[in-house]
Amino acid sequence: MKHFLIIAIIFNIIVAAKELKIVANSFHADEKIGVSVFEGNVMITKGNDELNASKVTVYTDANNKPTKFVALGKASFKIETVEGAKYKGKANKVIFYPMKKEYHFFQNVHLNQINEKKEIIGDEVILKTVDGTAYAKGLKKEPVIMIFNIEDEEEKK
Repeated sequence: MKHFLIIAIIFNIIVAAKELKIVANSFHADEKIGVSVFEGNVMITKGNDELNASKVTVYTDANNKPTKFVALGKASFKIETVEGAKYKGKANKVIFYPMKKEYHFFQNVHLNQINEKKEIIGDEVILKTVDGTAYAKGLKKEPVIMIFNIEDEEEKK
C-alpha cells in the first residue's frame, strides 16, 4: 500500500509537468491522512529544480495530489523560475506549495540569484517561481541583508 501511494504521488506530478524524483534512505506513509515522510539524505529533483534535506514530509489531498512539501534539517536547493532566473541556497526549513509554485524558506536563509549575482540573507524569504518575485523578513535583532555584485566600469577594462 505504501508503494501505491508513492507511485500515485509521482504519477500525479508527472502528468502535471516534468518527472519528480524522490530519493531517501527511508520512507513511510499514511494514505488515510495523506502524509508521506522521507528521511535520510533526501533529494528531490524535478526538471532543473533540486531540494535536499534530512527529512521531507509530503502532504497530499484526497486525490493523492501533493499540496505541500516540508523539508527540514540543513535544507539546500536549486530553483529555476518560469522566467529563467536561477537560484541556489540553504535554509533550516523549506516549504514548497506546488499548486502556487511558491517556496517559503525559514531560519538562516541564504538565497543566491545566480544569473543576477544577488544574495538575500534573512529569517523568512518567499520566492514565487511563476512571476519571479521574492519577499524577505529579518528577525527583530537582525535585519534582512541583500547583496548586489555591481561591476565598476574600470574593472571591465
